Amino acid sequence: MADAASQVLLGSGLTILSQPLMYVKVLIQVGYEPLPPTIGRNIFGRQVCQLPGLFCYAQHIASIDGKRGLFTGLTPRLCSGVLGTVVHGKVLQHYQECDKAEESGSGNVLKEVSSSFDRVIKETTREMMARSAATLITHPFHVITLRSMVQFIGRESKYCGLCDSIATIYREEGILGFFAGLIPRLLGDIISLWLCNSLAYLVNTYALDSGVSTMNEMKSYSQAVTGFFASMLTYPFVLVSNLMAVNNCGLAGGCPPYSPVYSSWIDCWCMLQKEGNMSRGNSLFFRKVPFGKTYCCDLRMLI
Repeated sequence: MADAASQVLLGSGLTILSQPLMYVKVLIQVGYEPLPPTIGRNIFGRQVCQLPGLFCYAQHIASIDGKRGLFTGLTPRLCSGVLGTVVHGKVLQHYQECDKAEESGSGNVLKEVSSSFDRVIKETTREMMARSAATLITHPFHVITLRSMVQFIGRESKYCGLCDSIATIYREEGILGFFAGLIPRLLGDIISLWLCNSLAYLVNTYALDSGVSTMNEMKSYSQAVTGFFASMLTYPFVLVSNLMAVNNCGLAGGCPPYSPVYSSWIDCWCMLQKEGNMSRGNSLFFRKVPFGKTYCCDLRMLI
């Protein structure tokens, strides 16, 4: 119980701290660019025409809604985080209780020791079930969070309170409205989890020497690196899920010109891939001007 409470408190603290970052990220994902590009330098020091980064974007939001406005959508996101942590822990706890029951029921019968790869498969499958259950239950709060953020674009107030937002979605879209964008989100989580754990297993088993004294530390680093790599590869699923969650929901940010009306998440995926926007919103600092966009940027300053 104490571990669960500490996880909830830690998760809530991180959620509050990261809320402005997610707010900016979501607005960029739907294609909202209120600020013109400026002349800056890339990581190689070369002058380029680039879009404003995280801090400029956040200042723009604060100049309109104040610093408190940077935490729009925090309440449903906190609810999602707390509920997700509880559900995730309960599912894993259920599996642990099943293991204990099997061990006590087997008596003195010797169990065959499973290989490390079998343990990875078993643990990853259980983690997948726990994450999927948490995602399924908390997705309605995720949808409300995204829509309350996106309504900044059209200055609407359709999704303000948690209870009012629930009533609005149910009245206009029914039960299915709470699960808009669920499929690509689930697919992204599952693929990322399996990719991360599989790569970490391969690196820890075949690339790292078990005789090294800092073996455990190296394994933890490899897990972090493979997790980052997996999240980069599956980012398009996150983008498509967020776009489908706000697509054609009655907000300006979910309709043209900011976002086309998609018939399905596959249609959204194909259109983004065709436009070359599969990584939109992935970077919040070195943001290049998207291909096909026209801005008033004096490129003569780059010569």
